[in-house]
Amino acid sequence: MSATTAPAPHDFILRHPILTALALSLGTAIALGVARFSYALLLAPMRADLGWPYLIAGGMNTGNALGYLLGALITPFLMRRYMAHRVLVGGAFGTALLTFLPAFATDTTVQLSLRVATGVTSAFIFVSGGLLVSRLAALHAQRAGLLLGLYYGGTGIGIAVASLSVPVVMQAAAEHGAAHPWQWAWLLLGALALVASVFMSLPVRHIPSPAAQASTRGSFKPRSLIFGLAGYLFFGLGYIGYMTFVIALLKEQGMAPQRITLFFTLLGVATFASSRIWARMLDRFRGGQSLAILNTLLCVATLIPALTSQVAAVFASGILFGACFLSAVASTTAMVRHNLPQADWPAGISAFTIIFAAGQIVGPTIVGWIADGAGGLRQGLVFSALTLLVGALLATRQRALAS
Repeated sequence: MSATTAPAPHDFILRHPILTALALSLGTAIALGVARFSYALLLAPMRADLGWPYLIAGGMNTGNALGYLLGALITPFLMRRYMAHRVLVGGAFGTALLTFLPAFATDTTVQLSLRVATGVTSAFIFVSGGLLVSRLAALHAQRAGLLLGLYYGGTGIGIAVASLSVPVVMQAAAEHGAAHPWQWAWLLLGALALVASVFMSLPVRHIPSPAAQASTRGSFKPRSLIFGLAGYLFFGLGYIGYMTFVIALLKEQGMAPQRITLFFTLLGVATFASSRIWARMLDRFRGGQSLAILNTLLCVATLIPALTSQVAAVFASGILFGACFLSAVASTTAMVRHNLPQADWPAGISAFTIIFAAGQIVGPTIVGWIADGAGGLRQGLVFSALTLLVGALLATRQRALAS
């Protein structure tokens, strides 16, 4: 097969779209569930051990988001040269390797550099995987919303597995007298990412990745989806504060470690379940309605732990947040599919990924800066909730494009 020849759809893809989407979902489990969001489990112990203020602790996820932005800008060029599944698999193994490396460093600058590099390779996964799942959905239009949801919901797999395993490993490290127990956790996360990369790499190579992506120039103009992009910018700005700091807030509020583990596990399970919850909505709405609804629900979920430490309310917040936040990401891919010709899908997905990354760069640093002040983490989450509300209002202005 030459570099410019598209692989024909394999019978497995036609007969087993759900299993194929689940294989793809391991990409988001790596890029987001393991490499990014599991940092929430390590933020408090690393901050205490290394003497970081919240500004620096949040800045680590800002660095990750900066790398993600750089990776999102690079990925379209890579996909003009290589088939999308090769970019996906290369990004997955690269992310797995980079997830091991924080275990071998205590220097803040080195840690930040690794977070940036991990963001770059994670974007390779996210953009190429988003394109591949869009092509899979095109082969199974009647299940498109479910397939997109499964792909993005895979993040929940990474969150749930990390939630259950990281505390156990850190406890074992402490019992063995490890100087920095969080380093053992990074080794575990790297191993999880490596195993997921292996299981993902075989099925995804059969998903159609036409040579047209290398030779066809689309006509996508970002201003045609400007309110969708703006709503997504504020989503990226708002949601990341919750995912970065909510575990630290629960520890500050005195929640027992076992309950924190259960909280984050249920958030991950709800994230994966969201693929079924919102599938019909993603198929139905062509404009910004889905993003507006999900941003509004996320605003509510983010406000709850800022207003109360009551356990049932906090758990409801985590479940609601998990059930919505990756579906907001899926809603933008659905918007691209509904409104743009297939030749413009790579450009459309890249545009949303870039704007998403831009929001994530700013969000953790602002919330960390606020948290270092008199208002603490609660005030930081109020800021995140307000940005999500603005994102919802902007998304309501996005209309479906004429067919």
